[in-house]
Amino acid sequence: MDKHFNADVLIEALPYLRKFCGKIIVIKYGGAAMINEGVRQTVIQDLILMQQVGMKPVLVHGGGPEIDKMLKKLNKEAIFVNGLRYTDDETMEIVQMVLAGKVNKDLVELFARMGGKAMGICGSDGGLFMAKRMRKNGQDLGLVGDIQEVKTDAIRVLLDNGIIPVIASIALRADEGSGFYNVNADSAAGAVAIALKAEKLILLTDVPGVMEDRVDVGTLIREMDVEMAKTLMKKGVIKAGMIPKVEGCLQALAQGVTAAHIVDGRSPHSLLVELFTDTGMGTMIR
Repeated sequence: MDKHFNADVLIEALPYLRKFCGKIIVIKYGGAAMINEGVRQTVIQDLILMQQVGMKPVLVHGGGPEIDKMLKKLNKEAIFVNGLRYTDDETMEIVQMVLAGKVNKDLVELFARMGGKAMGICGSDGGLFMAKRMRKNGQDLGLVGDIQEVKTDAIRVLLDNGIIPVIASIALRADEGSGFYNVNADSAAGAVAIALKAEKLILLTDVPGVMEDRVDVGTLIREMDVEMAKTLMKKGVIKAGMIPKVEGCLQALAQGVTAAHIVDGRSPHSLLVELFTDTGMGTMIR
């Protein structure tokens, strides 16, 4: 019985394996989905498998819970404006230390432990991300950047050599002085997907997807088009931390990415289910 079931799964996956072979898939990983060690392992397994069947995954990560943990240790309050972290000078130092120094290297170590090849880089390395200060709806967000340019040379070299790029979402300043900007990882992943002309953008997060009622999984919207997404934002159905996710998806779609997905990264192997089955498990925006 189990053997027949497994064969059916492989047969269902076959057309997707053919379709995505050789294609770049940009995955954003962040939120509470990063906290559980078992879940982290299944995400890395999925990425390694994707590469083994001929796909070219690129991982862009945040690390909000780890940043919050460090802020709490330092008795510093975490402040959010329209779903984005307000970042002063001290918070920027913490973001840089946690994302580039800890979370990035922890992920790379996990790839190595599970038999994969990955290299950790930061958005500021080689000017990978160049950003200008962001002001959301006229509100000051401090040292939060809006990516203006993605230099893809380093990413392509890694992909061409069978190495999965693992990118921390920090950018160099392109407007005022020297230093860094904190960049929302959803937005960063969207910018990378556009620059690489990726086939798909997948945001692994800590919610099932876009829901009409965010406390009722039964209201999960499996698929929507751009106009529906814009309407739900205007109505306030899409709000808070979901706003930068959907905005990143819409920007990517407007500039050539075929489809964008918002998927619950806490569910084991959700990445493979979304990619290789007919039903998927999150929200797909076309």
